[in-house]
Amino acid sequence: MKKPSIRHLTSCTILAGSILLASPPATAAGVTAGTLIENTASASYTTGNTPKTIESNKVTIKIGEVLDVAVASLDSGAVAISDSNVLAFSVTNTGNGPEAFTLTADPAIAGNDFDAAVTSLAIDTNDNGIYDAGVDTLVINGGASPSIDADATLKVFVLVSSPSGTGDGQSSQIKLTAAATTGTGTPGTTFPGAGTDGSDAVVGSSGATDFAQGKLVASVATVALVKSATVVDPFGGSQAIPGATIRYEIVATVSGSGSIGSLTITDAIPASTTYQAGTLKLGATALTDAADSDAGSASNTSISVDTGTVAAGESRTVEFAVKVN
Repeated sequence: MKKPSIRHLTSCTILAGSILLASPPATAAGVTAGTLIENTASASYTTGNTPKTIESNKVTIKIGEVLDVAVASLDSGAVAISDSNVLAFSVTNTGNGPEAFTLTADPAIAGNDFDAAVTSLAIDTNDNGIYDAGVDTLVINGGASPSIDADATLKVFVLVSSPSGTGDGQSSQIKLTAAATTGTGTPGTTFPGAGTDGSDAVVGSSGATDFAQGKLVASVATVALVKSATVVDPFGGSQAIPGATIRYEIVATVSGSGSIGSLTITDAIPASTTYQAGTLKLGATALTDAADSDAGSASNTSISVDTGTVAAGESRTVEFAVKVN
């Protein structure tokens, strides 16, 4: 048979890029790490009157893992700190493959009025945005997070305490840094075979590390307690004689900043007197003597009133009366 000459190749079409494997949806950094991009080219032609099609060899390329991360503070403003408190951050894997990140909280920031002590880090295990002791997973400062999927976000808590002698209103900042455990460096730095499914890992635009700062403000609230008494005797005077009524007023005033929680005022019924039933009050509100759903209780031996949470600059007043025996 006579070989076809070039002039006989009257119909020749080259089809390049015939994808054999569909690509998954793109992530923040593009196609998922470890994805195989496979394709072949084809050519069709006629030789004589016979159509022919041939294919090239298949080219396979494995997508590398881009190492990128973004860290942000989740607190809307400065967090008040007294004896201990919690700062919240988000760590988002903006790369295209699963990655763990080394988490480091630095309390020594230039310009701080005081440097808080970092007691631990914690992962928001139940993802409710609130630190739950005994539930959320503790991580040592400088330890690694669990692996975070591409485009996924992990909430991280930084547990801190203030040093003694911190002044009311003083401020401090804590810096949380997340760094890819595979490696960091200038963008484009490559770690051969260290990525997903043995792909190369390539440092992205973040340098594979990022940080955010959370702010603390010292809240040092104090309580002043002042008690006074008014006497009314049976004759309309103010002499403390048998049968006289003594009305006690106790004022608790909170100063500083922040608030005081569960402020409870108690007082013993003085000897030689008898508590007058139904005289217990919190501010203008009368309280029952029974230990029930309201804030107070009273007996022949003592009174107790839970005034709740009291913000700095506010006060609470408790009143009750006794009769001199």
